[in-house]
Amino acid sequence: MLNLARSVLVLHGRSTHTRRKIFALQRFIRLYCKTEGPTSVDFTQIPVDRIRNFSIIAHVDHGKSTLADRLLEFTGAIRENSGQNQILDKLQVERERGITVKAQSVSLLYQYKGDNYLLNLIDTPGHVDFSSEVSRSLSACQGVVLLVDANDGVQAQTVANFYLAFGKDLTIVPVINKIDLKNADPDRVTRQLKSLFDIEPYDVLRISAKLGIGVKAVIEAIIEQIPPPAVNRQSPFRALLFDSWFDKYRGALSLIFIQDGNIKVGDEIQSCHTKKTYNVKSLALLRPQEDPITQLVAGQIGLVGCNMRSSKEAHIGDTIYNPSCPVEPLQGFEPSRPMVFAGVYPMDQSQHVNLRSAIEKLALNDSAVTVEVDSSPALGQGWRLGFLGLLHLEVFSQRLQQEYGAEPILTAPSVTYKLRMKPNKHNVKTGREIFVNNPALFPDFMQIEEAFEPMVVGTIITPDKYLGGIISLCMERRGVQRSATNIDNERVMLQYDLPLCEIIVDFHDSLKTISSGYASFDYEDNGYQSSSLVKLGILLNGVVVEELSNIVHITKAQTIGRRMVLKLKDIIPRQMVQIAVQAVCNGKILARENIRAYRKDVTAKLYGGDVTRRMKLLAQQAAGKKKMRMVANISLPRETFIDVLKK
Repeated sequence: MLNLARSVLVLHGRSTHTRRKIFALQRFIRLYCKTEGPTSVDFTQIPVDRIRNFSIIAHVDHGKSTLADRLLEFTGAIRENSGQNQILDKLQVERERGITVKAQSVSLLYQYKGDNYLLNLIDTPGHVDFSSEVSRSLSACQGVVLLVDANDGVQAQTVANFYLAFGKDLTIVPVINKIDLKNADPDRVTRQLKSLFDIEPYDVLRISAKLGIGVKAVIEAIIEQIPPPAVNRQSPFRALLFDSWFDKYRGALSLIFIQDGNIKVGDEIQSCHTKKTYNVKSLALLRPQEDPITQLVAGQIGLVGCNMRSSKEAHIGDTIYNPSCPVEPLQGFEPSRPMVFAGVYPMDQSQHVNLRSAIEKLALNDSAVTVEVDSSPALGQGWRLGFLGLLHLEVFSQRLQQEYGAEPILTAPSVTYKLRMKPNKHNVKTGREIFVNNPALFPDFMQIEEAFEPMVVGTIITPDKYLGGIISLCMERRGVQRSATNIDNERVMLQYDLPLCEIIVDFHDSLKTISSGYASFDYEDNGYQSSSLVKLGILLNGVVVEELSNIVHITKAQTIGRRMVLKLKDIIPRQMVQIAVQAVCNGKILARENIRAYRKDVTAKLYGGDVTRRMKLLAQQAAGKKKMRMVANISLPRETFIDVLKK
């Protein structure tokens, strides 16, 4: 029937007289001619040794999503030349920026040597800010495809992702992509892989995901090299929850990897973390759209809907099991810790309710964001949000605007500092260590015994001709060099210990500028280190304005203080009294600028006479200004705070 319908379409496809009949025939094919497709396969009957769970890992823009699209086409999950790219990148911000923000899973069916194989693919983000997504995804995999650009070669995030997979003892399938580019040099990249990771050249596949060259060889390498999952279908049900998102109609949906046993619609399940029990309402495979099924068995990755009210109940890394058969919990993962904090305020307080609703809804789909209520005398009621990095912050802000129509004001990002206080009667019971991420809450320097700032280990891969400028940049940001390794004759890998506060704002932009865009940067947390931190305050006529305070290293206090008072001098509007803008640190004035007062020309009516008359009028005006200055309050408009505080 299907072949007959297709032949009719070919014969009459260009005839205008039969167009309506053709449309009806196409609808008939879609509705009734599905039996030859992969959906006729019973996935529960596929044995474990024909299941492969794998992930694609790479640096940003090395072609992960493009390769995922070709894999979907080769396995028949989507039609070829469908005109849609980045199938698995479902967010608008992902399509606009050309990056993957949220890891996506898809189950593919491929026939190899006469047998059906179930390939569970997880497409992961490539940016360092979303490395926790990569780590979570790898926990459900037995192997990875390590994708490297034939033009750019090994980059910083390539190194980080390789060691992430290597540390989990996963099988690695090395693939060089974009061999069709004019400047592609796969031989050079192969030598880099050998030098850095000890990967033999004959093991490396060469493909062009854009043109589909070599994609079939990748699928066959996945089947032959990656082992099947080590699971037991006869044991009691046990599954790892490694991702979740929120649906406003069905609640929290959980993506699980089934380690043992099986699960059916109607079964009762329990969470090891919250101890709550749920009834399974729906099960589905992602192909990439949801394909409803009635049963999932060990070795598979699937979607579970069980009326969870919020994403907080779907704890990432949790073990799901049958309450009638208690099991040993699976190894989870450490919760992602926010690295960068920023204040978020509505443009106007009348928009507070709408912005709060938008943040709450978006936080349901992004478990890595931490939300705390905050307030500012200048900007009103708002929130203090914690993010994994600066790109995470920008993506969150963009999604607020695109998906919910909100217009938030974001303050400049900051990090969390650790302070050890001097012993007194107040902190004997509560403890002497406190954590501060808001400069307004930084205590007086007389109460602090020692301050600590968060550190990171930064990895930079750059062409050697930019080495001098990059080393100068790292030294300027208080970096200490750990190592320098020659990858080949042209590229060098540097490792630096850097303070997190020095890299979260513009370090990446400066690095790209110095290296003409060729250098790549990646970092990982390295705990806290003792440091000379001070609070830089701003005084207006001797009155502290807490909203303009900042936490800085003592060696940079003078420079930053001078820059801030010059900026404030240009931004703060003139008033009836002179305003002295001062930067103060530990009771010492570091910089000062004066904003002149509005002044009436009191001598305009004089046209001659003795000079003492002129001096008398000027003295009276000066005395009046002095008296006014003693009683006046400097009121700064809201726009001034927005100009200073926004990033």
